[in-house]
Amino acid sequence: MIDERIVLQLLKEGKRLDNRSFLEYRKIEIEKDIIPKAEGSASVKLGNTLVIAGVKVELAQPFPDTPNEGILVVNAEFPPIAHPTFEPGPPNEYAIELARLVDRIIRESKMIELDKLFIEDGKVYGIFVDIHIISNDGNLLDASTLASIAALHSTKIPKYENNSLIRNEFIGNLPVRYKPTYVTIGKINDSYILDLTYDEEQVINDLIAFGIRDDEKIVAVQKLRGKFKFNEIEKLLDLAIDKSKEIRKYL
Repeated sequence: MIDERIVLQLLKEGKRLDNRSFLEYRKIEIEKDIIPKAEGSASVKLGNTLVIAGVKVELAQPFPDTPNEGILVVNAEFPPIAHPTFEPGPPNEYAIELARLVDRIIRESKMIELDKLFIEDGKVYGIFVDIHIISNDGNLLDASTLASIAALHSTKIPKYENNSLIRNEFIGNLPVRYKPTYVTIGKINDSYILDLTYDEEQVINDLIAFGIRDDEKIVAVQKLRGKFKFNEIEKLLDLAIDKSKEIRKYL
């Protein structure tokens, strides 16, 4: 681990350990269809952060308030091999929060046409997204969202016949419309920073994430920690919209 005092001093001087500008993302690499047994999958490498998302399609009962729509469930796993701070056992609060935020941007953006996943009364297609952190070097939210969106766009729907799914026959792709992305922004003094590494995250007190759809609609805003003034948020919205266009190209 790098001494936090060094990281903090560099940031205060307007510098970063990897020589990026404050508004520059690390190299983004996305690969789809990497898990043969999943209906959809993708990996995202963001610098030294590596995330894999897999999608399984199952028969499910609809939620009581949406009886004619398919269901969406998102889970996240933080295995100990991914980072020294991750511990074995059930998902901790950070994994639960990550899954909740990814679920939120997918749901609020209306990217999946859930009404097209209805099969018959009491039976729908269920879309289950599993996020696995393979290596954590910061900015897990942006990376996990990119992996999940890429995996969903590669997902195929199995054929339903005789009360079961036929895994090797497909009726088509998952009905999706958008490619929403999160842009997470940190603040130090009066400067804003994108795509924080793990070491930078440890010394940044103010962090906020914006979920943005292809048509520039803001579908989620989440203050992760710290304080932001209202006029700051308006300014950061413009930054987030511009950056979302840039990283969406990788999808």
